[in-house]
Amino acid sequence: MIARVAVWEPMPTDDRDWVLKATASVPGVHGAYHLLDPATGNGLSIAFFEDEAAAQAARAAIVEHAASIGWNESQHPAPASHTFYDVIRHA
Repeated sequence: MIARVAVWEPMPTDDRDWVLKATASVPGVHGAYHLLDPATGNGLSIAFFEDEAAAQAARAAIVEHAASIGWNESQHPAPASHTFYDVIRHA
């Protein structure tokens, strides 16, 4: 299992539920969470995937859905960074 952690400075407040919905039915996606620090407005986006192929399929689903709703027609903030990690323990 792998995890993608994106750091947002600040966390976007626009509607991003479509991102989670776009990946919900992708095989190998084990969940995604958007976390907000209410004191700073910064946040994390953490997603869990079975493997790199599932992460790539999820990204493709997001790109496809973004195009279908016209998301790319205007500017939106991007994460300050994102990193993939191997999950070595989980409950």
